[in-house]
This record gives sequence, structure tokens and C-alpha cells, in this order.
Amino acid sequence: MDFDVSVIVNALPALLQGAKLTVLITVAGLLGGTVVGLVFGLMRAYGNRLLNTLGFLYIELVRGTPIVVQVMFIYFALPVLADIRVDPMTAAITSIVVNSGAYIAEIVRGAFLSVPKGLREAGLALGLPSWRVLAFVIGPVAFRRMTPPLGNQFIVSLKDTSLFIVIGVGELTRQGQEIMAANFRAVEIWSAVALIYLCLIGALTFALRTVEKRMRIL
Repeated sequence: MDFDVSVIVNALPALLQGAKLTVLITVAGLLGGTVVGLVFGLMRAYGNRLLNTLGFLYIELVRGTPIVVQVMFIYFALPVLADIRVDPMTAAITSIVVNSGAYIAEIVRGAFLSVPKGLREAGLALGLPSWRVLAFVIGPVAFRRMTPPLGNQFIVSLKDTSLFIVIGVGELTRQGQEIMAANFRAVEIWSAVALIYLCLIGALTFALRTVEKRMRIL
């Protein structure tokens, strides 16, 4: 079978629309996941026994189940349990928040605990409250250390959006499937989908490396 570039050209507008939705889900989900991860990571690192246990249970529950199961639970099971209708887009973003939050929490915990205790003790000795020590003394050092693993998690979460095809979200993979089902040009369509994913991840990788280099300088 000949490779027909015109098939990709005709499909490109729909694929780019799917890519736009993929980026939206990823950005919204990671913003929420970063906040959740920061909270639970600090709970695990500095919380009392109760907070530490709650953080541990959340992290282990999420890391112990696939993201496909999580999004299916949010989309299909949660409305039955809580009598709340969840649209596919909301379910997709929520699952990224919940899933990435657990992994980011462990990244945050490891980064903060890796900072020498002497910095914290020095900050407290100067009379700074604990939250100021965490935010302005330990935080900058920890952030530099967590940048590479955070970048990996962001890339994983972007690729995880392709799994939301199971609930009908019109992201990039879903658009590719629908177009391929209409024209049966699997080689061209999936090559284009793969190339778009490579471009998205390449752009994200470049941005993360730029941030990492800046953090090394600062």
C-alpha cells in the first residue's frame, strides 16, 4: 500500500483539534495534580501521624490502581455512588489530577527530605516560623532537586491522556481512531498521531530542560 500524504493533510485539522484538547486536559490536570502533590507530599514529609497516614493511604491507593480504572470509576461508578453526573472532560481532568498528584507527592516528599536538616535548623534558629522556613529556605533547594522527576511525570501524564479514549473524550488518539474508522488509512493516520505526540512531548521536554538549566544557574 502506498503512503498517501494527502490523507494526513485532510485529517490534520481534526487531529490538531484533538491535540488541543490533549494539551488542555494535561495542563489543567497537572496544575491540579501539582497542588495536590505538594499538599500530600508535605503531609508525608512533615505531618503528624494522622496526616502522614492519610497521605500514605492516598498515594498507595492511586499508585496501586491503573489510571484507566480510575477514570472509569470517576466516570461510571461515582455518579452511581454520589448521584452526580460527570461529563467525560471533567472525568479526564480529575483523573489526571488524582493520578499525577500521588506521584508528585512522592517526588515532593523525597525532594524536601533530601535537603540537609541543618538548613531547617538554621532557619528556625533565626526565629523564622516553620512555614517560612519551608517556603523560603528549604523550598528553593527542594524545587531544584524535584525538577527532573517532575518533568518525567508531566510527560507520562501527557501520554496518559490517550487512555481517555475509553470514555469518549475527543483527544488526539480518539480523533485518530474516528478518522481511521472512516477512511481505513491506518498507516497514515497513526503515523500522524505519533508525530504530533512526538512534537508535543518534544516541546514539553525542551521547556523542562530550559527550566532545569535556569535552576542550576540560580
